[in-house]
Amino acid sequence: MNPFPGYSLPPELVLLRDQVRRFIREEIIPLEQRLDPDAGEIPEADYERLKAKTKAAGLWCLGAPQEYGGGGLNTFGMCVILEEMSQHRMGLYNPGCGTFGRYPPPVIYGGTEAQIQKYAVPTLREGWHTFFAITEPSGGSDPAGAIQCRGVRHGDYWILNGTKTFISHAHEAEWGVVFVRTDPTKGRQGISCFIIEKGTPGFTARPIRTIRTVSIPNEVAFEDCKVPAENMIGAEGEGLNLCLDLLTRLRFPYSAGNLGVAVAAQRMAIAYAKQRQTFGVPLSQRQAIQWMLADAEVEIRAARWLIWDGAWKADRGEDARVEASIAKVYSSEVLGRVIDSAVQIHGGYGVSKEFPLERWYREARVRRIGEGPSEVHRMVIARALLR
Repeated sequence: MNPFPGYSLPPELVLLRDQVRRFIREEIIPLEQRLDPDAGEIPEADYERLKAKTKAAGLWCLGAPQEYGGGGLNTFGMCVILEEMSQHRMGLYNPGCGTFGRYPPPVIYGGTEAQIQKYAVPTLREGWHTFFAITEPSGGSDPAGAIQCRGVRHGDYWILNGTKTFISHAHEAEWGVVFVRTDPTKGRQGISCFIIEKGTPGFTARPIRTIRTVSIPNEVAFEDCKVPAENMIGAEGEGLNLCLDLLTRLRFPYSAGNLGVAVAAQRMAIAYAKQRQTFGVPLSQRQAIQWMLADAEVEIRAARWLIWDGAWKADRGEDARVEASIAKVYSSEVLGRVIDSAVQIHGGYGVSKEFPLERWYREARVRRIGEGPSEVHRMVIARALLR
């Protein structure tokens, strides 16, 4: 069934979307205005207070299965919700400031029931950070060829050695997953996935400073890191398939976050163009400004439909890897162009800390690299076209 017949969303999803929209505008945005413009988190007391509110309202962990304490929303629904959830100053880095919970951890989709109960359920309940370690210094966009991090079995344990880089939340996560090469002779079938707990001997994380002032990634090292065999997700050699499946799932909500901030920037640009006057005339009456707004609106609407179409296909159980790449490339590049126009329309205020635009401008640049750079996604799209 088409989830948006006649270009309309299901009524229950509209109600949920509007709830999230009100929460962001009434609770999150006023709170952010009292914090440093580059803050990455809200105070712990406010976090606990707002977390209690979202749980009471049935808005906690909307994308997780209901049997594990989530809202049971599918990929399409989460895209609609994340477009709203990201429309605030911290939105590109921390949608809803974490007060809606985190996205379902990877073990939900490939782990055993015991692994889900031990790791995923408390993570969903408490809103813990987790990490997802694929990228290595030798290259992150070709996991089949670039993964050099090794895992060698010794009885009931695997010994891990190697380095991962640009790994978000590794320094603050309770646990995470790492993809390592367990059989160097089998190429794509020689990669496996393991759960790594915080504090595991031989596991260290070192912050890497980037263009962002928050969301500091880490270089993660494994030095004779001893991991129980029961911490392997799936069977040996199934790591790459698990990785690609997870990345496809994540790229649609990631793209929806890009879209949400573009929508917020466009809304600010329209409001400012109406209010700001030059030589006695509002900016909104200048054709140059009108065309900037019109071009941004065209791209925003196109991005939304690309995301929705791909997410709908994924929810039907079809192969949506190409659609995920299309959505990710287009939404991340539209985000940069829309914010750039909004900054230009605001003039000096566009690069001041008074508005969130300058922060979004910096953080948007990362989005063309994170979750796979645009060039790699274009390669995926081209291969599918020429196959």
